[in-house]
Amino acid sequence: MMEKNESKGTWLTYRPDIKIQDCTIRDGGLINDHCFDPSFVKAIYETDIEAGVSYMEIGYKASKQIFMPDKFGKWKYCDENSIREVVGENKTPLKLCAMADAGRTDYHEDILPKKDSVLDLIRVACYIHQIPVALDMIKDAHDKGYEVTLQLMAISVVKEIELMEALDLIAKSPVTAVFIVDSFGALYSEQVRYLVNIYLKALEGTGKEVGMHAHNNQQLAYANTIEALILGASRVDATINGMGRGAGNCPLENLISFLKNPNFKLRPVLKCIQEHIIPLEKEIEWGPKIPYMLTGMLNMHPKEAIKMRAGPNRNDIVSFYDQVVQQES
Repeated sequence: MMEKNESKGTWLTYRPDIKIQDCTIRDGGLINDHCFDPSFVKAIYETDIEAGVSYMEIGYKASKQIFMPDKFGKWKYCDENSIREVVGENKTPLKLCAMADAGRTDYHEDILPKKDSVLDLIRVACYIHQIPVALDMIKDAHDKGYEVTLQLMAISVVKEIELMEALDLIAKSPVTAVFIVDSFGALYSEQVRYLVNIYLKALEGTGKEVGMHAHNNQQLAYANTIEALILGASRVDATINGMGRGAGNCPLENLISFLKNPNFKLRPVLKCIQEHIIPLEKEIEWGPKIPYMLTGMLNMHPKEAIKMRAGPNRNDIVSFYDQVVQQES
């Protein structure tokens, strides 16, 4: 275990253990109900291959009983035929992932045995109170032959005693990595440092890796991701041009420009932004805005800010400030 402020690697070296997961389609799909055209998904897929990205998160394995198919696009469900329409048999080094939300996934039926799927990784996502069902989901996916990782969401509101108990249980599970998830974009670098060290110590000796998933409400997603890497996290999430719910995520292009690994290529990502992402900005909005800054500052879910930005008073930031501050007082 590293000392609290010890860094792993130097400015002149690269760590081959670092793996990047592109969440553009999964997290970005929260903006448009996952209604991406297959040609757009294919462009992201081909970009990730060229850029040397390790994993592509292509969407959710959501329950069609909870999320009605007439209201959401195919990347909300990631049916096998939909994925293969884009990737075929995926005979590339890029591994494919789908997220399964605890309580929102019919995982026993909808997650097929690995031998019948082109997916490589199932990422289980849960809140702290959902750890028991998450552990069953992890076992189910592992028994079916997948690599499995865990997203412990909204970490900024989890009590440390609960976190330590959860990590003790997770350390005994077959996950390969556990992600620190700053769902509200509320964390500062000191808090990231503290959490990374907690996770590293809890998972020490298990062979499990620590990951970082950062949101950009306070424009700290990139900085916090770097902080996690420096301290020893090995898995990092990013999206192309930061595309994601509300304020968005750590931008993939920033992350690749920081890492020294020659296997990661920046130019394909810039080409994708120019040809596919910038045109999309005319249709959907994401990225840092003052309402998201305020919810991040207050450690609140950004749903009120998202609602405000979609309404007629989307630029009335003073009224929104009065509203959210009053909620907290």
